[in-house]
Amino acid sequence: MIKFKPFIALGAILFSITLLLPAILVLPFISERGNDTTAPPAEETPAENTGPAVEVSIYREEQKKIEKVDLEDYVAGVVANEMNASFEPEALKAQALAARTYIVRRMISETESGLPDGAVVGDSITYQVYKNKEELKTTWQSKDYDWKMKKIEDAVQATAGQILTYDGQPIDALFFSTSNGYTENSNDVWANSVAYLKSVESPWDKNSPKFNGQEEISIQDFESKLGVSLGSSASIMTNVEYTSGKRVAKANISGKELTGTDIRDKLGLKSTDFTMTRSGQSIIVTTKGYGHGVGMSQYGANGMAAEGKNYKDIVKYYYKDVAVTNSESLLTAYMAKK
Repeated sequence: MIKFKPFIALGAILFSITLLLPAILVLPFISERGNDTTAPPAEETPAENTGPAVEVSIYREEQKKIEKVDLEDYVAGVVANEMNASFEPEALKAQALAARTYIVRRMISETESGLPDGAVVGDSITYQVYKNKEELKTTWQSKDYDWKMKKIEDAVQATAGQILTYDGQPIDALFFSTSNGYTENSNDVWANSVAYLKSVESPWDKNSPKFNGQEEISIQDFESKLGVSLGSSASIMTNVEYTSGKRVAKANISGKELTGTDIRDKLGLKSTDFTMTRSGQSIIVTTKGYGHGVGMSQYGANGMAAEGKNYKDIVKYYYKDVAVTNSESLLTAYMAKK
């Protein structure tokens, strides 16, 4: 029999203890976790940056105060006031695109707004009509608020960040209610000719409740507002010239030549597509369409959407040769300057 020397036995015991010690130390921690073998949760990955957070500074004209809101909330507040929520979803998306383009164009403009406290936009028809959610709850019946707001917010979200550009710059995305069957060239209404604001046919507008209109104006008011004297002639307008959009470009009334837009503005007419007849001591003015006629017709957009056109089809029809572009780079540059 081989005999182990004491120091060899002691060494073997110490070696065994060394091997067992880590397991003994870990055992209490295993006991605390029980049989749970699930790996600890991985660190959360930050959400992808979808662009700069942008606020719109709005001058609330009646309250005479500044309201700052998120860009997309502003767009929703405009769409809710500028287009009927019952319109087709693709028409609402087209309106969202126009509204967003308008405000981005104003924000990146180097021109001073002239509004108090650095506001970039007002909330009236001079700019785009805007109301916040609390105001919309008052404007709409309570039973309609939820479905209307959801429909509008869905349209805004579906187009989030998108604007209309021409040669890389946001366009002047003009819109109006109802055409007379055609839109107008910009230079037939205002001084400048704009490449993307050209007359196009818009046959869908005939279904608009605003397509036909009629107003009765007393001869006294008519003469006062236009600065004319009608005399006894049954004929009101002579030498009438028309625009590409089939509206009155200019006309002679009692020897005074006036533009169609001047007549419309002074008499408060719905459109520059008008005819006039005398009836006793009144002038009966019959109109077709509602609005200035330049850019996108809202009822036309709704008609196109009802026929299956999507929002990009709609905007590219009413605004010639434009592109649907992501606004992120323009807004990033804008925020960097603030």
